[in-house]
Amino acid sequence: MCGIYGISKKDRRLIESYILNCWYRGPDGHDVWNDDDVTLGHNLLSITSEASQGKQPWITDKGNVLVYNGEIFNYQELVDQFNYTPKTTCDTELLAFLLDKFGVDAVQHIDSMHAFAYYDRETKNIILSRDHVGIKPLFYAEISDGIIFGSEIKGMLEHVPNSRQIDELAAACMSYSGNNVTRHTMFTNIKKVMPGETLVYSVPHKKFISHNRTVITPTSNSSLDYAQFRHEAHETVKMSTLGIRKFGMFLSGGLDSTLVAYELKKILGELDSFTNEMNPNVKIGEDFNDDANCAKKFADDFQLNHHRVEMTPALVEKFWADSMFTMEQPVYNMNLPMYYYTNQFLSHKGVVVTMAGDMGDELLGGYPKYWKLRKDLPKSFSDMIWKWMHRIKRPIKLVSKIDPQDIHSELCKIIPQELWNDRDPINSYMAVDCVTQVPEEFFSRNDQFGMRFSMEGRFPLATKRFMRYCMDIHSDHKIGKEKSQTKLPTKLAYKGYMPDYIINKMKTGWSVPLIYWISDHKHLNDLAMQYMKGNDCLKDVVGMDNWDQKKTKVVSWMMRTWAKSYCMKLKA
Repeated sequence: MCGIYGISKKDRRLIESYILNCWYRGPDGHDVWNDDDVTLGHNLLSITSEASQGKQPWITDKGNVLVYNGEIFNYQELVDQFNYTPKTTCDTELLAFLLDKFGVDAVQHIDSMHAFAYYDRETKNIILSRDHVGIKPLFYAEISDGIIFGSEIKGMLEHVPNSRQIDELAAACMSYSGNNVTRHTMFTNIKKVMPGETLVYSVPHKKFISHNRTVITPTSNSSLDYAQFRHEAHETVKMSTLGIRKFGMFLSGGLDSTLVAYELKKILGELDSFTNEMNPNVKIGEDFNDDANCAKKFADDFQLNHHRVEMTPALVEKFWADSMFTMEQPVYNMNLPMYYYTNQFLSHKGVVVTMAGDMGDELLGGYPKYWKLRKDLPKSFSDMIWKWMHRIKRPIKLVSKIDPQDIHSELCKIIPQELWNDRDPINSYMAVDCVTQVPEEFFSRNDQFGMRFSMEGRFPLATKRFMRYCMDIHSDHKIGKEKSQTKLPTKLAYKGYMPDYIINKMKTGWSVPLIYWISDHKHLNDLAMQYMKGNDCLKDVVGMDNWDQKKTKVVSWMMRTWAKSYCMKLKA
C-alpha cells in the first residue's frame, strides 16, 4: 500500500511536501518524477515484494509514468493469459504493462483494489482510476494551472482555493442520508474519483476528456449451489493472501468476518485475530461484548492466535480528535476512536496486512432492511434512490439551503443507472449499497486508519469475482420469509462447517456503548460539551437540539470536532 500524488506542472517541492504530509502511507521509500508538464510522487509500503522491486514512480517500457496504490488479486492469471514474463514479483510492473498495452481498458482486466495515476508522455494525458468498489481513495481538484490529485485530502488543502469552506451539497447529503456519496467532498473544490471510475485528463487542454465507470451489476439469474458458494468463498479469500508481510484478522464475531477467518486459517495455517472488548461493558437491552465473546469462542475452537483489544472511555477521550482528523471527513458512525486505536494496536503487534469481512451484508442480504424492503419494493431507479436516501430514521438536523429533492437529483446522476434490475429490486438496492455506503464509510475508515499506522486493509468478499458470483444469486435465495432469515447463502452453505453459535447468531452492530459512556463518565461528557458549545463555524448549523437523539448526539459532536480540526468555514 502506498500514497500517490501528482500535479499537472513542474513542482517537485509541492509534491515532496505532499509526500511528507502523508509519510505514514509508505515508510519503505518515496520518490518524485517530473518533466516540464507533470510531477508525480509516491511513497511505498511494500507488501508483495522487496521494497527495491516496487520503487515508484514507475517508468514503463514505453517511457510512460505510473504511480499506483493497490493490489492485483488475479496477478498470476493475467501473467499466464498474456504470456508475460515479469522481471520482478511486484504487481506494479504488470499494471504498467497492461496500461501500455490497453490504456484505459486495462482496468477491465484486473481484479484489484487500486488507485493509480498513469501519465502518457506522448498524448500528455493523465489517467486517474479507482477500483470497482472504491477500496482505495483518490481525490482531485481543478486549479488555475491544471489539476492536483492524491491519496489524501489534507496534503492539498493549501493549494486549492476556498477548500476550507464546507461544501453544502456534501454536508447535506451526509447529514440527511448518513453518507456523502456525491462526487463532492466536504471541502469545497476538492472532489473524489468515484468507485469504479476511470478519468482521462488532458494536460494541454486543462480539462477531463474521457470518463468510464465499472460497476458490478445485479443479474439475479441463478439459484444457490452450496458447494459452489463454498468454493467461490474459498477462492476469493485465497486470492487475497498475496504478500510476504504479517496478516491480522479483524474478527468481529459476526458471520462475514468469521467466514473469512475460517477460510484464512485453512489457507495460512496460522492466523492472528483481533476483537474489541468494551470496558465497562453495558447490558441495557444489549450486551456490547456479545460479539467479542463469540469471536473468542470461535478463535479458541479453531486455534487462532487471538487478541482482545480493550476499549475504554479514557481511550475514546484520548483518541477522539485524532480519529476525526485522520478520517478527514465526518461519517454517520460513532465508532471512529475504536477503529483508530484498534489499528494502532495491530500495528504494534507487527501486523502489516489486515483482513475484514466487509461487503458480506450488502452482497448477501445481511441487514433486516432488505427483508423489510419486500413490503414496499422500489418501482424504478429513481424510486430506489429515494428509498435509499430515507433509510436513516433520525438524520442529523442541519441548517441548510439544500433540500432532499436536490440531493435526490444529484444522486440519480452520480449513481449508475445500470445497477437497477426491475426483475430483482432488492438485489438492485444491495448493489447501490455496495458503491455508496460501503466505500464511503467502511472502506474509507479502513484505509485512513490502517494507513495512518502503515497497514494495508483487504476485503476478500469485495473482489470482482466474488461480487459477480453473489450478484447473480436472486435475492429470494438470500433472504427468507422470516425476519431472522438473512444471509442465507452463507448460513446454508456453511452449516456443519462453521459452528452453530456463529451460523444461528442474530446480527448485531459492532459498536462502542458511547452513548452510555458519555452519560456515565464526566470527563467524556465534558469533552463533548467542550466541542458542542464551542465557537466554530457549525455552531449555528449543527445545533444542540441534536443532542437529544441517540445517534445524532455523537454525529453532531463529530462534525463539530472535524470543523475545528480543519479550521473550516461556511460559504459567505
